[in-house]
Amino acid sequence: MLTCPYRTLMRYKRWSTDGLNAVLADNMDRFDEPHQILILRVLDHIQTVDEIFSHNLEGRGHDYAVPRSAVLPSFETLVDKARSIGAWYVDYTDRLTPDMVDEVIDFSFSNGAPARMTRGEMILHVASHGAGHRGNIGALLQINGIQPNPDRITDFLEAERA
Repeated sequence: MLTCPYRTLMRYKRWSTDGLNAVLADNMDRFDEPHQILILRVLDHIQTVDEIFSHNLEGRGHDYAVPRSAVLPSFETLVDKARSIGAWYVDYTDRLTPDMVDEVIDFSFSNGAPARMTRGEMILHVASHGAGHRGNIGALLQINGIQPNPDRITDFLEAERA
């Protein structure tokens, strides 16, 4: 299996996450407190799942019993962590070889349930999980009269080619 689609997905995820965080940084004060907390909870959940699966891909355990932080981080902390994990996934997929894509890894979900996925499946999960939750936040942006960032893979591909 080719590794290029995985590289593209992780670059797209990093680009769209950075774009979302930029829009949020400019508009967070326009949300009421319950919506601000909801946004932070969704961003934290995305981040935690990204971190859990980076550990799984490296064959390391993690300390998460649930897919969220014990204490809700600040927006600034979440933005910094998103940049870091985004760079990690881009670097990881740059090093991914075709043999690695279909390698099966045994791990445990945060609830302790045993799991088994290929490296490729884990990367697809991280990409689709993040996209779904960015969409949740995008809906909140629209409800509050704020234009979301472009978040389509076609937008990313056009931006990359420009």
